[in-house]
Amino acid sequence: MTSTASVQPPSGPAFSELFLPKLITVWREGYGIADLKTDAIAGLTVAIVALPLSMAIAIASGSTPDRGLYAAIVGGFIVSALGGSRFQIGGPAGAFIVLVAATIHQQGIEGMLLATLMAGVMLTAIGLLRLGTYIKFIPYPVTVGFTAGIAVIIFASQIRDLFGLSLSGPEPGELLPKLKVLWAALPSISASATALASACIAIIMVLRSYRPLWPGMLIAVALASLATYFFNLPVETIGTRFGGIPHALPWPSLPPVTLEKIRDVLPHAIAFAMLGAIESLLSAVVADGMTGRRHRSNCELVAQGIANIGSALFGGLCVTGTIARTATNVRAGARGPVSGMLHSVFLLLFMVVAAPLASYIPLAALAGVLATVAWNMAEKHEFAVLLRSSKGDALVLLATFLLTIFRDLTEGIIVGFSLGAILFISRMAETTGIEARAKLVPEDVPDDSAGAAGRYDPAVVNDPDVAVFRIKGAFFFGAASAVGAVLDSISAQHKAFVVDFEAVPFLDSTAANTIAGIARKGARHGVHVFITGAAPALRQMLLTHGVREPLVSYRRSVEDAVSEAHAMKHTAAG
Repeated sequence: MTSTASVQPPSGPAFSELFLPKLITVWREGYGIADLKTDAIAGLTVAIVALPLSMAIAIASGSTPDRGLYAAIVGGFIVSALGGSRFQIGGPAGAFIVLVAATIHQQGIEGMLLATLMAGVMLTAIGLLRLGTYIKFIPYPVTVGFTAGIAVIIFASQIRDLFGLSLSGPEPGELLPKLKVLWAALPSISASATALASACIAIIMVLRSYRPLWPGMLIAVALASLATYFFNLPVETIGTRFGGIPHALPWPSLPPVTLEKIRDVLPHAIAFAMLGAIESLLSAVVADGMTGRRHRSNCELVAQGIANIGSALFGGLCVTGTIARTATNVRAGARGPVSGMLHSVFLLLFMVVAAPLASYIPLAALAGVLATVAWNMAEKHEFAVLLRSSKGDALVLLATFLLTIFRDLTEGIIVGFSLGAILFISRMAETTGIEARAKLVPEDVPDDSAGAAGRYDPAVVNDPDVAVFRIKGAFFFGAASAVGAVLDSISAQHKAFVVDFEAVPFLDSTAANTIAGIARKGARHGVHVFITGAAPALRQMLLTHGVREPLVSYRRSVEDAVSEAHAMKHTAAG
């Protein structure tokens, strides 16, 4: 099977199919009692993870813990019921802590709710206008940069509760003034709070290493709460700071809406919508990579929009797809969206039954939970790889990272994307310089002209075990999604897969990361991947991103790779 990319998008599906929730798709395929049992176990597993995390994110955002639960219950249910991903888990996300805290500080709780509602309307419109596809064009260094920046800010926001510091005034939102105030308050450090937070972090890390299927976060928080209660430790708890959490959901209501208020919160709403779209689609892509499924981007954005509207009406925080909880859902064996809906139902039951017990949860324990979340989301390996990848990628990464930390998340994304676009234009200009004599549109020539017939090989085309895919042209973040989808679908059907880079003038880190993901998936399914025709610069970029032996094999030509694939097949058969 020989293919050539330039990838032409297929004719689009009908509008009704494009926005059909995956819940209906799963039911059409057949859904029985065994599937329901499996989804119930997965939903309970995710709910156990989401319970402490939702409260911790809400507190870190400058809100009350109940608003995090409302978002996970109402928003999470809608995301799973209406979404375009089989496995997406919606709820409050650590990435939003900075934006939500700034919005509450400037506009109050009601302003935050209005911004969430407006963001929901925007996300719904973006999905209905089918603009979700373009969100995938964000370069990989930008996503790594702002994710790492958010991780730093989340950790900084937890220092006060990690050490039980007493502040003489409000805690600043900006990083440098915050660190200055926290340093001045260092003499007020609480030994009890520090010990609880350290113990929680240690328990979570140890269980993740030795008992990964156990709910480490919930176990750590429960043990810390028991220690606080029985030893009467002098630390702040949810009860002492917030008075506990309610026993049920509130009645839905609109936040106050005026033209002046809409104008004031509009920038916050745009930031919520932008980050929500990016986070939710990234999470859906992660789920696709783990399961081999494909999500519907625009359907997912419509669901995210309706979920944010619903969360705001019930007084909850903004909602997005959550990568960690979605991955937990997949690993727990979920069969479809029912697991996500049940996760919300279980959270509601926890709130109704166990609300009084939440008052004993120490804030230091929740700070320990968020500290581990920040450590895990920092993408340290990817950050280091991009710094070594190229000067251009390193510039985009550091600009996004530093602006996210010291200026503003939205500004960091915009500047990072702009630098990525400039870098792409520069690389295209270099490529144009190399091929200065090439005509813009090649002329038609007879098949019997020298070299015009191409490299059609019936033995390769008809081979059921070996697939060959030739990429032609610049392979960059704008094409990575489309090409990656084609490669992924082809590679799964064969025992060996050859990707020819002979006609690729350059590729960027997003494209290299796409190839790395396909190679890892191929290795899991016993598909051997060959890379052929890669120029030294391209090969170095692929190696930097982990595309190396034994994950893939590099060969000079397609013919060499196909011959070796046949030899491997005959050896295995013998």
